[in-house]
Amino acid sequence: MKIYLASDHAGVELKSELYRYLLDPKWCPDLKREAHDLGPQSLDSVDYPDYADLVAKKIHGFSLIQENSHKSIPTEVGILICGSGQGMCMRANKYAHVRAALCWSHEVARLSREHNDANVLCLASRLTPTAACVEIMQIFLTTPFAGGRHTARVAKVSTPV
Repeated sequence: MKIYLASDHAGVELKSELYRYLLDPKWCPDLKREAHDLGPQSLDSVDYPDYADLVAKKIHGFSLIQENSHKSIPTEVGILICGSGQGMCMRANKYAHVRAALCWSHEVARLSREHNDANVLCLASRLTPTAACVEIMQIFLTTPFAGGRHTARVAKVSTPV
């Protein structure tokens, strides 16, 4: 799984912390991953849409079916962070094949993957504690899409209006 991270200035510190976890082979050792920090690297003010674009352009909507299952995991995932998480989420969802979810709890992270096949995780650096974000990230990255009745619903969401 390729994981692309980006933030605005409000999310730089949280992004850096999550990136450290992703680089640590002891964290979530069963998750095969390749992490990419797309910036920014400083606390200088930036426009969140520019960084949401960097991640959204990397997501192509491909998934792999897990062995002995009809459940799938995405081959590419984005993680976007800003103060509220909402701006990043709104911008990322402008892209075809992106299903960005603003997650603030374990349950929302699990359901966004299981029922909605979300492929971009959006986090609120000013509202969600770092420890909770690490747990939310782990749940998001390891929860497969359930498929079944949810497949048709996700297809409807992905259809342009």
